[in-house]
Amino acid sequence: MAGRPWWAANELLAFLLEVVALGCLFRWGFSLTDRLVPGLLLGCAVLAAAATLWGLFAAPRARFRPPLAGVLAVKALVLGGSALALYGVGHPTAAAVMGVVVVANTALAETFRRRTAPTG
Repeated sequence: MAGRPWWAANELLAFLLEVVALGCLFRWGFSLTDRLVPGLLLGCAVLAAAATLWGLFAAPRARFRPPLAGVLAVKALVLGGSALALYGVGHPTAAAVMGVVVVANTALAETFRRRTAPTG
């Protein structure tokens, strides 16, 4: 990571966005009912589905490596879904911020991955 501070910062931001996305999706699933146990079950189900999808297709060490369009589709579903989840639980401003940051982060990550590594 030496000589690549912007890349490292963007990768850290990507990881944090992924963790926040899972939390947002859990919260949305939890909010689908007024009852505690069904809410926990729904929250966990949404969280598990998103984490499984991510782990299979979008994680750095994903079990399956689809073409870039497939990876971006999974990222759009999970990360974009988290922004929609924020909106769904009544946080439209946070949802907009999350959406903008996710798009910028993903665009930068793909740009950094296509550039040659700096020397020195």
